[in-house]
This record gives sequence, structure tokens and C-alpha cells, in this order.
Amino acid sequence: MSWLVTGGAGYIGAHVVRVMAESGEDVVVYDDLSTGSADRVPSGVPLVVGSVLDRELLEKTIRDHSVTGVVHIAAKKQVGESVELPLHYYRENVTGLQTLLEAMTATGVSRIVFSSSAAVYGMPDVDLVTEDTPCAPMSPYGETKLVGEWLIAAAARAHGLRAISLRYFNVAGAAAPELSDGGVFNLVPMVFERLEAGEAPHIFGDDYATPDGTCVRDYIHVQDIASAHQAAAARLNEAPEGTSLILNIGRGEGSSVREVVERILKVTDNEDRTPDVTARRAGDPARVVASADRIREELGWTARLDLDDMIDSAWQGWRHRHG
Repeated sequence: MSWLVTGGAGYIGAHVVRVMAESGEDVVVYDDLSTGSADRVPSGVPLVVGSVLDRELLEKTIRDHSVTGVVHIAAKKQVGESVELPLHYYRENVTGLQTLLEAMTATGVSRIVFSSSAAVYGMPDVDLVTEDTPCAPMSPYGETKLVGEWLIAAAARAHGLRAISLRYFNVAGAAAPELSDGGVFNLVPMVFERLEAGEAPHIFGDDYATPDGTCVRDYIHVQDIASAHQAAAARLNEAPEGTSLILNIGRGEGSSVREVVERILKVTDNEDRTPDVTARRAGDPARVVASADRIREELGWTARLDLDDMIDSAWQGWRHRHG
């Protein structure tokens, strides 16, 4: 087996590449480097710089490297930006996936692991979000991920593809400081940035119907995300034609925003700093926590790392990047 990992030079993709390469898989990285970095790609792993909209280059890469399966991680992923640039997001995330699937079917590649998102669920009013919870995405980003799942399922039926779509919940942490997240779009790096500037971290709303009034989320270590991809790829090696699974990647355990912030303050020696509570952000559901039963049943996979592991490793990565 040889796996093409699109977006393999990015934050999540680089973790997936490292886990798969260390397990003995032949891996090829395909990335446009718009947000990824060639420095993340392990020594000895080929890197092809290109867009998922370039079918000719995709087909050439697949043939040149005898690719037999694809892990598709490349995507635009900022919710707010997707509201401002919906056409861009649909082109990159939906047309890009369509182009990739066309290249796969043209070259006889029948296995795909797709990076989806819990954003497909929107604001579910349930204690635990299962894969059967109705999807009602609240942003063009979430819409593109849901459409991507539909497109893959249709291609599996029509062309005998073997596919697993993985819905990530809130990703944090790093397996190594050099693989840490360089963006400041999620809670943990946003708090780090505020503290580094000598400012109090923000908590958006403390009047939700949760134990401490702040939003509750399911946080998952990026290393666990990577191991889930590896398990999905291994499953597809044995799966029959037409297989199309959708699985949550989460811990099945919620942590409140206040709990996360307080743990960050402790790790960074800022326990004397009091967070600023500001108004709620529009569209933030009170609680989104995954049911992780199905992925355990289907892949034999469970998360191994906890919130402290995520925060500790993210802080090490932040200091590595920011000195």
C-alpha cells in the first residue's frame, strides 16, 4: 500500500503522515503549502507541491508513486472566513474533492479516508452527538464538509470506492513542538496569545445552561486524531467495495471553556490572572460532545490522551514557535 496524504504538510496532516510513516506505510505528501510547511514533512517522505484542483498533477502523482489509497485532509477550515468567502470555500473544499475523486477513479485508486468535521452538526441539542444526530451546519465551511461526505458516499456506491469519513471534534496539542499548530484560531492558542501580550484571556459568555455557565466541548489530542486516521486506513485495506462509513473522532468527554482556561493559566504560571467574561458569540452552542462508541466498535480505536496532555504539549509547541 502507498498512501497519498493531501494537506500532509499542515498541522493535522503532518501528524497523520508521521504516524503512518512510522508504522511502515509508504506515504506521499501532496500540499499547496498555503498554510502548511515543507519543514513538517519527515525526511524520506516525498512532497509534491500542488493544488487539489489540478487533476493532471494529481493523476501524475498517483501514477508516479503507485498510490493505492488517499487520506484527504487538504481543505480551507476557518469558519469565519468561510462566511466571508463562501465561493472560495466551496471551490477548494467541494470542487477540490470532486477533482481528487475524478483522479482516483481515472487511476484505479479505490480507498479514501476523508477528514470531515463536527461542524456538520451545527447546534445539536443532545447530551452526546452520535453519527445519527441530524446535521444542520451553520457555516459554509460546515456545509462543504457535509457535501463532501455526500459526494464520497455517492462515489462509493457508483464506483465501488471504499471510504471512511472522520468527523473531528475540537483538536488541540502536538506530538512534538515542531509539529504544533501555527494558527491562532482555536481556544488554546488564543489564550496563549492573550497571555503573551500581557492581557487576560476572553471567555465568551458565562450564562449557558452548563455546570459553570461556559460552553462545553469535546477536546481531542491531535496525536489521537492521527492514530484514528491510521486505524481507518488499515480498515480500508480489508473493506469490501462500496464501504462508506462515517465516524466521530472524540473522547466522549466534555470540558468547559472555563476549565480549559484555568488549566492553561496553571500550566503557564498565570494563576493570578482573571479571565475577562464578554458577551456570547453568535452561533456558539452550549454543549457539543461526541459519542465515540461507533469508532471503537468499527475500528477498535479509542483516544489515549487527555486535556492535560493537550495543553502541556500545545504550550511546549507555542514556546518553540514564539521563543
